[in-house]
Amino acid sequence: MNVCILGDGLVSLTLAKTLINNEIKVYIYHEYNKKIINNNRTIGISSNNLSFLQKEIIKIKKSLIWGVDQIEIYNDKSKSQKIFNFKKNKEELFYIAKNKDLYELLSKSLNKENNFKKIEIKKKSIFFKNINNEKFDLIINCDANNEISKKYFYNKIYKNYNSNAYVTIINHEKIDNKKAIQIFTKQGPLAFLPISNLQTSVVFSIKNKSVNYQEKFNNSEFERLILKNNKKYNICSMDKFEIFKLKSKNLRNYYNERILAFGDVLHQIHPLSGQGFNMTLRDIKILLDIIKHKKNLGLSIDNSIYYDFEKKTKHLNFLFASGNDFIYEFFNYDNKYIKFLPKNFFAFLNNNKLFKNLAVNYADKGLNI
Repeated sequence: MNVCILGDGLVSLTLAKTLINNEIKVYIYHEYNKKIINNNRTIGISSNNLSFLQKEIIKIKKSLIWGVDQIEIYNDKSKSQKIFNFKKNKEELFYIAKNKDLYELLSKSLNKENNFKKIEIKKKSIFFKNINNEKFDLIINCDANNEISKKYFYNKIYKNYNSNAYVTIINHEKIDNKKAIQIFTKQGPLAFLPISNLQTSVVFSIKNKSVNYQEKFNNSEFERLILKNNKKYNICSMDKFEIFKLKSKNLRNYYNERILAFGDVLHQIHPLSGQGFNMTLRDIKILLDIIKHKKNLGLSIDNSIYYDFEKKTKHLNFLFASGNDFIYEFFNYDNKYIKFLPKNFFAFLNNNKLFKNLAVNYADKGLNI
């Protein structure tokens, strides 16, 4: 069985490794990309997804992932008092890893595989020639910016947050660093995400109320915001800042003829809860289950699985993405409805074990709970 994957990102390599582990030959086609993967970008991986990743895809050394066992949430109005505190008894809630580390780990592993081949595309017309290549049983597009996406996967539910995300890593004196902190500031949500006892990833999304407002906020302002809200770290230095625009999207149709959309082509959400890669890992698990089920029944693996995949995932992905958007809008500083809530509303929820268990399980397993 031969599968063609379009794109050379973290999702493409993760999917390729999953398929190869199940005796499927994979060809990755990608355009040349001058952009080097920035070492400052990090991803969150839930405990449930890490277990799947380690068992079905690739073993990750402990030095490449960092467990977080507690999350504290604050806002500008009550910086000294937690809105929420989430934790499990002696268990990690989720893990943080650097994109670059996972990409390089997967890349090295795939290069040793006989059933793997990576081809750089120099002419964009090659994308369309691959669609009609009969040697491929499946074609999976993981690149949201290539010609295939532009032609076939443009019909989507789209939301522009009119926001930019600022990302960096702060290097600080050694501390016991297992607690993540989320602060809903007037300008937007700010997260401190531990990646070791000496380093913490910082992610901030600023709401661009106007062009002038956007121009006023720069790297110096970001640094000042970090220092203003930092109550925990003795900072030694900050790594290079990275900036990218924020938007959410959900594709209306998951496949077109011979091509299945995947990863960021399918769905993209606000990084507020760190769930983007987790959604994709859950998609990979479902796709793998469909393939295994077909093989066990002795059925051929062809593009008929696209229908099964869409049927099993589309509603879950849409609801999960909508839930993530609701959390963002609810805690938005400009949300006028919060002031009508009882004063002890958040305290009641924070002390409600059922609510907190549901929230933790939702973040860990998505809607498959």
